[in-house]
Amino acid sequence: MSTERLQKILSNAGIASRRDAEKMIVGNRVAVNGKIENILGSRANPVDDLITVDNIPISFQKYRYVALNKPPGVLTSARDDRGRKTVLDLLGKNDITMHPVGRLDLESEGLILLTNDGQLTNLLTHPKHRVEKEYLVEIDRPLGKVQRLRLMRGIYEKGELLKATAVERARESNTSDSEEDRWLLITLQEGKNREIRRMMGVMKRRIQTLRRVRIGLLNLGTLKIGEFRNLSSDEIATLYAPFKGTENMQ
Repeated sequence: MSTERLQKILSNAGIASRRDAEKMIVGNRVAVNGKIENILGSRANPVDDLITVDNIPISFQKYRYVALNKPPGVLTSARDDRGRKTVLDLLGKNDITMHPVGRLDLESEGLILLTNDGQLTNLLTHPKHRVEKEYLVEIDRPLGKVQRLRLMRGIYEKGELLKATAVERARESNTSDSEEDRWLLITLQEGKNREIRRMMGVMKRRIQTLRRVRIGLLNLGTLKIGEFRNLSSDEIATLYAPFKGTENMQ
């Protein structure tokens, strides 16, 4: 595909009118393959080039972003040598460029983000960014306030510190008052391997349900288990928003 003027590309992508796109360009907000382009008349290839506005990719035809509600028993992996079902199998498409962002263990369910955008994957998963993940957890016996605070202060399991950012009582819509205290909303930032299951093991609790309901600012919402949907441009921008100005941004 031949090159086009940047303002035309931005306009065709629905980012802004051509006049506003020109303001973005001269305002040093537009980059092509990591290089700021601030001269009107600059050109790019909308298919092959990575074009960003405020470090957010606008070439959405090049990248895919999918939210999936993972069922228990499905691997959070692009493929499996043993032939087990993976989250990519649920998409129904053989897209080898797509990959899950982060992991959920085999028994857990809930929100998984799949994409072929390596930059966003790095931002959301790098430990230094401390991106929050929130989980709805059902346990066999309630945890009192002191025990919930203990999880936030941190506990050790096999010499490793496990720590939640927040632990709150939650209630599922179909639970009774007697069951209410068995449901918790737990927020993590580091997301160590099987962290919540290990914490609950230390607390002598058995997990009945472990469902991720949020990654950063992206919520599971009403997405039914096993279903998936493409993210909107606003949701993609929201995921990128906390990282504006980050040194790792291209």
